Formats: sequence, C-alpha cells, structure tokens
Amino acid sequence: MAGRDWALIGAPNARDLGGLVAADGRRVRPGRLIRTPALGRLTDEDLPVLAKLGPTCVLDLRDHSEIAVAPADRLTGEPRIVHLPVHDPDHPVFTYVSAVLLGHDLDAYAELARQGTARAMAEIYRWFVTGEAARSNFGAAVRLAAQPENLPLVYHCSAGKDRTGWLTAILLSALGVDEAVIRAEYLRNNELTDSLRAVLIEAMRRRQPALDVDAVLPVLEVRDEYLDAGYQEVRRVHGSFDGYLRDGLGLTDEILTALRAQLLE
Repeated sequence: MAGRDWALIGAPNARDLGGLVAADGRRVRPGRLIRTPALGRLTDEDLPVLAKLGPTCVLDLRDHSEIAVAPADRLTGEPRIVHLPVHDPDHPVFTYVSAVLLGHDLDAYAELARQGTARAMAEIYRWFVTGEAARSNFGAAVRLAAQPENLPLVYHCSAGKDRTGWLTAILLSALGVDEAVIRAEYLRNNELTDSLRAVLIEAMRRRQPALDVDAVLPVLEVRDEYLDAGYQEVRRVHGSFDGYLRDGLGLTDEILTALRAQLLE
C-alpha cells in the first residue's frame, strides 16, 4: 500500500500521501503531505504518533463557525497554524456534518436528510471548482505546500473527506498522479471510517428510532459520483485539470515546479 496510515485513534482516516506514483515514475515523498480530519478528538496515545511526524504547519480548511463549536485541535510542538476556510453558507451540509461528528446535535439528522442528499453533495463538489472562496483558498493551500518551510504539512477540514479530499485531488493532480490512483486514494476514506460511521449511525438511531440510514449516509461517506461532479465541473469550466490549476486556482509554472521539487522524490 502506498503511503502510510498514521494509526491515530481519534483520526482514523489520517494518512500520508507518500509513496504514491506521480509524473515520470517519481513518487510523492513520505512524511511531507498528511491529510487528516480535525484533530480535536486525538487521544493521549495519539500525541506521540503526531510528535514523531513533527508537522511544521497545520492547515485548517474549516470556517470559524465550525471551529468555534469543535474541540480545539490537539497538537504537539509549535506548528504554524493557517486557516483557509472553504465554506459556503448556501451549502450548509458541512455545518450539520460537523454537528453530527461532534455528537452534540444528533437531532440534526432530519436536516441532513433534507440538505445532505447525494445530489446536494455533488453540488458542493461543483462549488469547490467555481466558488470564489474555494478557488482562492484551495489555490493558497497549494502555494503553502510548495514552500519548504511549511513541510511536513498536515491539512484537514472537519471530517477529513470532502474539502480535504478535493484538496488532495488538486495536490496529487499537480504532482502528475494518475486520476485512477487519486480516485482510489479518495475512496479509501470509507474503508478507514467504517467503524466510526457505524458508531455515529447507532448514536443517531438511539435518538431517532425511525432513522432513515439512507438519508444520512451521503454525508458520512465519499462516493465516486461526488468526485465525478468535481471533475466534470473542471472540464466544463476550464477544459482540463491543468487549465483549472492555472486559470481557476491561479497557479503559475513557477509554483507548480516548486511544488514538484519539494514533494516528489
């Protein structure tokens, strides 16, 4: 298996992108790019694992409203903290996902059933491509990763699957990783969070005996159709992912060259 799972109890889908095959047969350097969910649920046992990684910079893609109601990230050392919120008030699904994940508003499932359909999730991925805040801050995130002083870089949103997943697709595409490899890495979230999803669903069932599981699953997992929606929007607006990187995210040849120099073996 490419990369490394960091075996964080409080962040089961945390993983290192190192080892993935990129352009010209080169590989992503291990220990440079680590994607995680929010780190407020890390256990005491997790902290030495994180310390071994030694992140220099932690990038948080959550909105301030999400951060305010969540436990503070548990960190080791004194990494630089950067907030680049990717959040659209017209797509409130993230708010409800955060509430459910934190366990303090399990009744939000009814709103999830209304707002959190697979169609709504696909629409969010299209917004990732065209939304002004998304373009600005995803572009800024890539520039952050291209600077050696920010590596190792840990980056996360709330659940570590959608905003984090799309940023991962951006970074790996910029490094020349094949789309099929990117898709497989994206879909690994479901395997890694299977137990967590079961716990969340059972907790919601206790509060809502008539829970419609099919109504909440779309926001608790990742799906091919979500990633497809993002890719389709890229092609519709920019013609290609390369066009999206350059025109949508404002990434110059200089930045992309620096990114590859830092992150490819």
